[in-house]
Amino acid sequence: MSAPTEPVALSAALASFTERWSPRIVTAVNDYDVRVAKVEGEHLWHVHDHTDEFFLVLDGELHIALREAAGERTVVLPRGSVFTVPRGTEHKPYAPVPTEILLLEPTGTSTVGDRHDEVPDHVDVTTGHALR
Repeated sequence: MSAPTEPVALSAALASFTERWSPRIVTAVNDYDVRVAKVEGEHLWHVHDHTDEFFLVLDGELHIALREAAGERTVVLPRGSVFTVPRGTEHKPYAPVPTEILLLEPTGTSTVGDRHDEVPDHVDVTTGHALR
């Protein structure tokens, strides 16, 4: 996807779809997609072997469980918070309320990473849908 030639209103981008855990690509920066997604409930444990994963919470609250060398912990991201999951870290996002997030990931990165649990029916395994 090439970068749009006009500004993109994130509110309009988010209003254009209802699916949960199914990101939309709003623009590209170099070899990265800027994606927005609506999330609620659990995602799945997964790992991105070759890239970090950047989260910005636009609205709502996102919890990210992490399995690290020191043990398991959960980070809580209220609206306006950012967090980067380091490459190779097993993680599981969860949103206790309807939440809107922005993700920055290399183009082609799968939402379920390189290694993951069984993908539940509600998860759209995707590298991001083009914004309509």
